[in-house]
Amino acid sequence: MTGHTEAGSYEMVVGLEVHVQLTTATKAFCPCSAAYGAPPNENTCPVCLALPGALPVINAHAVELAARAALALGCTVHGTSIFARKHYFYPDLPKGYQISQYDRPLATGGVLEIGESRIRITRVHLEEDAGKSIHDRYPSASAIDLNRSGVPLLEIVSEPDLRSPSQAGRYLRALREVMLYTGVSDVNMEEGSLRVDANVSARRFGDANLGTKTEVKNLNSFSNVERALASEFERQCAVLSRGQRVEQQTMLWDAARDMVRPARSKEASHDYRYFPEPDLPPLVLTDDWIDRVRGSMPELPAARRARYARDYAVSDGDIDVLVATPVLAEYFEAVAIASGDPKAAANWVTGEVLAERKTAVHAITRASPVSSGDGAAAPGSSFPVPVDRLAELIALIRAGTVSHTAAKAIYAELVRVGGAETAKRVAERLGLQQVGDDAALRAWIDAVWLEHAAEARRFESGEQKLKGVLVGLVMKKSGGRADPRRVNQLLDERAVRG
Repeated sequence: MTGHTEAGSYEMVVGLEVHVQLTTATKAFCPCSAAYGAPPNENTCPVCLALPGALPVINAHAVELAARAALALGCTVHGTSIFARKHYFYPDLPKGYQISQYDRPLATGGVLEIGESRIRITRVHLEEDAGKSIHDRYPSASAIDLNRSGVPLLEIVSEPDLRSPSQAGRYLRALREVMLYTGVSDVNMEEGSLRVDANVSARRFGDANLGTKTEVKNLNSFSNVERALASEFERQCAVLSRGQRVEQQTMLWDAARDMVRPARSKEASHDYRYFPEPDLPPLVLTDDWIDRVRGSMPELPAARRARYARDYAVSDGDIDVLVATPVLAEYFEAVAIASGDPKAAANWVTGEVLAERKTAVHAITRASPVSSGDGAAAPGSSFPVPVDRLAELIALIRAGTVSHTAAKAIYAELVRVGGAETAKRVAERLGLQQVGDDAALRAWIDAVWLEHAAEARRFESGEQKLKGVLVGLVMKKSGGRADPRRVNQLLDERAVRG
C-alpha cells in the first residue's frame, strides 16, 4: 500500500533481507546432514553443538552455490571475503554467536529487474542458521531442536528501493525463480528454506530523507510479507499523523490477527560486537575459479522468457506460468519441440499438466528426475506423462483422430499408466477415436433433436447462437468422439433443410 491516507501523504520505503537455505547435503561448517525433517537433534555433532575444542571447516559446495546466486544477481564476487562472529543470545544458538560475514562479504552491488523497476542488491553473504525453539510441544516449557543449527544460509540484502507490498511480492517471486534456476535452493517456504525480514519506513512524498525503520522478522510466505508491510506502514502513518516519532524496533507479524506487534528494540550493528572469526581463515576465490562458476551458469528466467516469446510466440501470461520453475519450463520446451506445436504444448502444460500436478503427492519444484543413460536427467522424466506421449496426443488432435474432449480423457489415462501405453493405444482401448462417419453423426444429432426439441426448433428458425449449445450436446451424446467440425457442417445442413 502506498498513497494518501487520512493522516497525510506518505510513501512506503522497503528493503528486504532474504535468507535462502542452500541445497547442500551437509551443514556450513561440519559434516552433519542438512536434510529437513529428521528427528529432533539427530543431525548434530561437536561443531554445531559448539562443544569446546570443535573447529569449523567451510563447506566448499556452499561457497560455489553462493557464488552462483551472486553472479546470477549481477553482483561482484570478491576475491577475498571474511567470516565474522555475530554475537547475540538465543536458546537455540549454542555458541552464543553466529558465524556470518560483515564488513567484507562474499559479493556486493547487484541488480534484480522486475518489470520496469531495477531493485539494487546491496550484498550477498554466507552465514549459518540457528536452531529452532518449539513452543507447542510441551504445555509449560519450550523445546530446542538443533538440527537446523549450522545449516548454510545465503543472505541477500536489497537497497530500500521497494515502494509497495505488491512490488515487494514481485521482487521476492523473481528472486525465488533465480534461486531455483541456479540450483542454489529449493526455496520451500513451508520448510523454512526461504525466510524474509522486512525493513519498512514511512516518509512524506517528496522527502529525500529516509524515515525511522522497523524490521518485521521471519516472514514465511509472500502473502504474509505483503500483508505485514501494509499493516506496519499503516501503523507508522498513524504514529506520524499524531505528531509522534516511530521507534526503531523489531516487530513480529501476527497473521491470525492481521497485525504487527513489537518484539524488542532494534539492534544496530555495534550491538552484535562483530569481529573476524578466528577459527576460519579469509575465504579466497581466484579469478579462474569465479570464471568457471560463471561459465557453468544456466539460462536465467529473464533470458528464457525472452526466448520463449521470440521462438515459440507464447503469450506473456503463459510464459509467466511456464517459466515459474525450471522443471516445468524444460518439460514444456521438450513437448513443444517434439510435437512441433508450441501453442498446443503451452495450452496442455498450463492446463491439464499443471492441474494434475496440483493434486500430485510431490511438487514440481521438489521432483527428482530419472537419470538418462549419460547421467543427465531426461526432460519431463519427473512427470507422469512422458514428453513423447503428450506430443503424440497433440498430434492425434491435430490429425483429427481424437477430439479435444476425448484427449482429456486419454490424458487422464496416460497419467494412470505412465509410459506403459501410447496415446493412440489408449484411445483405441477406450474407444475414443474421433468419429467422422456421417451416418453415426446424424444418429447422434437426431437423438439430440428429440431430447432438446425446443432448442432444435429455435435453431432451425434462425437462432444461430444455439449452434454451439447443440454441438456441445452432440459431443456429450457421443462421449466426446464426434468430429466437431463435421457436426458443425451437418447442423448447418439441417438448419437449411428446416
